[in-house]
Amino acid sequence: MERLKNLRKEKGYTQIKMQLLTGIDQSDYSKIEKGKRYYTFEQCKRIALALDTSMDYLAGLTNEPKPYPRSRKYDLHAEKTERK
Repeated sequence: MERLKNLRKEKGYTQIKMQLLTGIDQSDYSKIEKGKRYYTFEQCKRIALALDTSMDYLAGLTNEPKPYPRSRKYDLHAEKTERK
């Protein structure tokens, strides 16, 4: 899971920060990075969103780290609109 660790470090995130962003316990996240534990589909999705990448990149299915265009529902970087 070298890609996962490299992306996290590129963002300047600690494993604790990833816990806050994804809801995955830091010890479980550490095991995922070391390849000692697999993540679920939902955890992979949350990690991809937090690291602004695609699930395909995390899985090694593509070498392009940029995410696919996302719907506003999942775009963490889109401006939040005020509710009326």
